[in-house]
Amino acid sequence: MSTAAVLRARYPRTYGQLTQWTGALPRLLDTVGDVTLFVITGIGHIAHALRNYRKETARLIAEMGMGTGAMAVIGGTVTIIGFVTLSAGSLIAIQGFASLGNIGVEAFTGFFAALANVRIVAPVVTGVALASTVGAGATAELGAMRISEEIDALEVMGIKSISYLVASRIAAGFAVIAPLYTMAIILSFLAAQLVTTFFYGQSVGTYEHYFTTFLRPTDVFWSFVMTVIIAVFVILNHCYFGYNASGGPVGVGEAVGRSMRASLILIVVVVLLASLALYGTNPNFNLTV
Repeated sequence: MSTAAVLRARYPRTYGQLTQWTGALPRLLDTVGDVTLFVITGIGHIAHALRNYRKETARLIAEMGMGTGAMAVIGGTVTIIGFVTLSAGSLIAIQGFASLGNIGVEAFTGFFAALANVRIVAPVVTGVALASTVGAGATAELGAMRISEEIDALEVMGIKSISYLVASRIAAGFAVIAPLYTMAIILSFLAAQLVTTFFYGQSVGTYEHYFTTFLRPTDVFWSFVMTVIIAVFVILNHCYFGYNASGGPVGVGEAVGRSMRASLILIVVVVLLASLALYGTNPNFNLTV
């Protein structure tokens, strides 16, 4: 009797789990290989897209910034990021003032706003807003094109689908992320200061003193780099799920759901790893200043 038969006879449950894991490993490796090839191909075709599909890239820049249809009526991604960062900055001020006030140092609310808004709030909010608006829309659009065989039609006409559909979106993401991040960080600063000084009555001079003292330009720079990385990951993730969608309209809906879950995980992982790398050993602030 073979070893497999002995294991199956004596330990049926363990044998079933073992075969399940060994069967899943090749599928996992295939998925990792497909994603890696897709990412390398998409990034490698950016120059080709900028050279040959300028009009499509310009259209995507406008679509990512202002949206289309009903999204354009309310201002698209710009308005959504603005409202979300305003609320997030306000919550930072509310929680910071209340928590610091319990120990009698509510004057440090400006320090708390300068730290949390730059290092956490702006990158996370911008990434989530991009995933929920631009990313989900890209997955649905590419998925619909895949199941209706429009992507195959592009290839038949001699158009590189990866370049036209994916690389152009990556290039457009690079173009819009800077103004979107700038607006997000400014509105988060404005909301925190307004709530602290207007609603809680703290002196403007006190708030600005601690805010400007602990706001480091290097933190803003690394926060922007973190946001760019998040944006690239989010766009690539949603394009991958949309480009490889299958199963009809139901499959497109499932692809949108999977891509959103993956994007939220990617955003948190990027912020976590970047924070550990930048501030894990040295937080880069000194409260005695």
